[in-house]
Amino acid sequence: MHKGTFLELCELLSPALKRKDTWMRAALTVQKRVAIALWKLATPDSYRSVANHFGVGKSTVGVAVMQVANLIVELLLSKVVTLGNVQVTIDGFAAMGFPNCGGAIDGTHIPILGPEHQASQYINRKGYFSMVLQALVDHRGRFTNINVGWPGKVHDARVFRNSGLFRRLQEGIYFPDQEITVGDVEMPIVILGDPAYPLMPWLMKSYTGVLDSEKELFNYWLSKCRMVVECAFGRLKGRWRSLLTRSDLSETNSPIVIAACCVLHNLCESKGETFMAGWEVEANSLAADYT
Repeated sequence: MHKGTFLELCELLSPALKRKDTWMRAALTVQKRVAIALWKLATPDSYRSVANHFGVGKSTVGVAVMQVANLIVELLLSKVVTLGNVQVTIDGFAAMGFPNCGGAIDGTHIPILGPEHQASQYINRKGYFSMVLQALVDHRGRFTNINVGWPGKVHDARVFRNSGLFRRLQEGIYFPDQEITVGDVEMPIVILGDPAYPLMPWLMKSYTGVLDSEKELFNYWLSKCRMVVECAFGRLKGRWRSLLTRSDLSETNSPIVIAACCVLHNLCESKGETFMAGWEVEANSLAADYT
């Protein structure tokens, strides 16, 4: 995160985060509170390590992280994680090869501690405790809609069908009424998903089975455009590496922190702060070798 983005974030949170000095001690500044929270989210360091780094108590780190995360979600989530200019998104996906597309959707698992109640519901297919983050992203990899909190055992399709995004798409109120003609079919604005999602008039996924050349070409362009959500998850977890390791947060606090990381991701992306996870760098270098 650039210094300018950090200072802007501090200014946005300052009215709610600022504390008064007491006769016993001086209050931590807003900048230090935000820095503590960002450092904890961006590294796999323990609370003790972060506390030693900033010269504060271990409990102060935990309080700062939750204070900042709660305020980010409360004040910024509805302003930063938004649909934005739909036409710009459609034009972006069209340039990538898929027409009249409003976003790409997928889910990812965030490791958590095993909860005390119904812990078996949080064990995903890979055998660890997790929470599902469902996200719709635009052509630049910015989150336009998120849903977080479902146990890791729940299938992506079920998470999607029980989300507000599904309801709004089904009712036709999420995107503007804008159709194009493909062949002799009227095609509305669609989103792109992997085979886990249901095929809908407004949700496209790849063909399966024996494919002819046209279907293979369709799958190629769909997969190319859908990869933006995979890359977005890679950048999200690369920036905020606490999402890669099992956190010490409860199942009630984990969704707040995950949502806050999504907001911070969008803030960095909107400022043009380029970031590539290690696997993206390697993939790009391999691609350069074959072009």
